[in-house]
Amino acid sequence: MPSRRELLRCAVVGVAVTTALGAGALAWSSTLLGEYSVMTMGGGHDAMSHGEAEHGDGDHAEHGANGPGAAEASGTAGTTGEASVTSLTADPERPADVRVELVARQGTVEVPGGRSIEGYTVNGASPGPEIRARQGDLIEVAFVNESVTDGATLHWHGIDVPNAADGVAGITQDAVPVGGRHVYRFEATDAGTYWYHSHQVSHVQVERGLLGAIVVEPASTEPADAAALDATALLHVYGGQHTLNGRVADERVDAPPGATVRVRVINTDQGTASVWSAAPFRVVAVDGHEVHEPGEVDGQRVLIPAGGRADVAVQAPTRGAVRLHVGGARSMLIGDPSAPEASAPPVSQPPKTLDLLAYGTPTPLAFDAAAPDRSYDYVIARRFGVIDGRPGNFWTINGRMFPDVPMFDVAEGDVVVMHLRNDSGDVHPMHLHGHHVVVLSRDGVAASGSPWVVDSLDVRPGEAYDIAFVADNPGIWSDHCHTLPHAVDGLVAHVMYENVTTPFTINGEAGNRPE
Repeated sequence: MPSRRELLRCAVVGVAVTTALGAGALAWSSTLLGEYSVMTMGGGHDAMSHGEAEHGDGDHAEHGANGPGAAEASGTAGTTGEASVTSLTADPERPADVRVELVARQGTVEVPGGRSIEGYTVNGASPGPEIRARQGDLIEVAFVNESVTDGATLHWHGIDVPNAADGVAGITQDAVPVGGRHVYRFEATDAGTYWYHSHQVSHVQVERGLLGAIVVEPASTEPADAAALDATALLHVYGGQHTLNGRVADERVDAPPGATVRVRVINTDQGTASVWSAAPFRVVAVDGHEVHEPGEVDGQRVLIPAGGRADVAVQAPTRGAVRLHVGGARSMLIGDPSAPEASAPPVSQPPKTLDLLAYGTPTPLAFDAAAPDRSYDYVIARRFGVIDGRPGNFWTINGRMFPDVPMFDVAEGDVVVMHLRNDSGDVHPMHLHGHHVVVLSRDGVAASGSPWVVDSLDVRPGEAYDIAFVADNPGIWSDHCHTLPHAVDGLVAHVMYENVTTPFTINGEAGNRPE
């Protein structure tokens, strides 16, 4: 028989173990996110790097209550009253100039030239149909979810749409369930190259094909001329297969001798894509914004971040064809369609990278970035922790782990500067919704070329960028890494305008899971 002392010792140990297990279970359960609103995340005031703005302390608590009872108002958000994200729309009275129906399905994706995969299609294929519009057109897209079991949305990557049309599940809408329909309306204000993709379980649905291209042609361009000398190069990897416009094959572009072809390269993948050629070319636009006086690129590669785009101008040779390498594995042969491939053999990728910080020639900005109304730090690192019950080595923003990440508060009309630094060991293609930013400097070196205007920016390990934008599009906007598994692991913050609310939540009955 055990002695009374041994029984007491066992009892004490049992109580200690039970207490420890209980404390561990309590700590674990405290990491579970449950249903939440992005309006409850973080706190803007401690993200401010140079003091508080004159017109507010940056604390997002002033935005008011959230949830289904949140107030709604018509028009844009201002300094009086509240506006729900649902009210921030294009003119509802204006008839659409371009109408499209896109139907999402879950199932087998046929990959011409390769093997099929299980994924998602839009109107029966992936990539989905390319949408073409003219600058100034009002685009209306009816999105139908025929069979995507997790629900789906459409986000218009790079287009500064009204917030209600941004397509982020749990922030600007509920995910569209099977059998559901959602209409997106927005004006194609800026000409350029863009793409659309789901922003519901995006790390799965984008990778497996729920995406497509959208091109906005300048108002001054004749459609027939544009189509003849304009080619899209959408890059995507389906189950390890590198494709160009959905096919495991190179493409030919028919162009008369001496003609210039605009190749719109769209990187829909999770990593950086390279573009190069043995012949000189020009980078005429980045992320939908024209480069001022672009020079010839010769013996250099152009790097395109995940989610980013670059329009390159290639001149067809007087005889034969020229090969433009897009994404490394695929090429476009531009010129005489009957020219043998051997006349334009593949060439090795140049080791030197075009520096867009100094490319082209300067032109004045439309705002004064030297005197911002708000100035924020955005420092990326990582540490071990637990998010939603998952232990791991997660990303942090300003030392804080999701969902306790900063909320970057702004007021309409603010000039906002962000000091973006990557203290992690990975490349992060940072993407701000609803706005384009201008790159002011990298590692302390000021921009010296054409204004480098982007919505997707690769920030490499150890790099630091100063970027600026004008807060001219009210709403609640995601600001996240477009290597989408990084966003799942917490590399996502938000820009929130004063007096804007959302009735939508994440992880609730609607099943919203934006990343």
